[in-house]
Amino acid sequence: MQPILLRLRSDAMQYPGFVSAENLINRRDVSIVIIISTWEKVEDWEMWENSELRLKLLREAEPVLEDKTRAASYGIMPTQG
Repeated sequence: MQPILLRLRSDAMQYPGFVSAENLINRRDVSIVIIISTWEKVEDWEMWENSELRLKLLREAEPVLEDKTRAASYGIMPTQG
């Protein structure tokens, strides 16, 4: 799985609006991995999310996945009034 995660990150870096990414692995259950990426605009993320390159890499990962991948978009919520 790690080579696919590295390719996902490397390919995402080439897309407009990419800022950064982190791959997090659950210490108690290493089968759970979360990828957090930051994009300049939600439209940049959506372009990457729907790109054929990203979808192709996820299809390649399917044989080693225990569950279907899920994606969600979050915004920053101010914590001060």
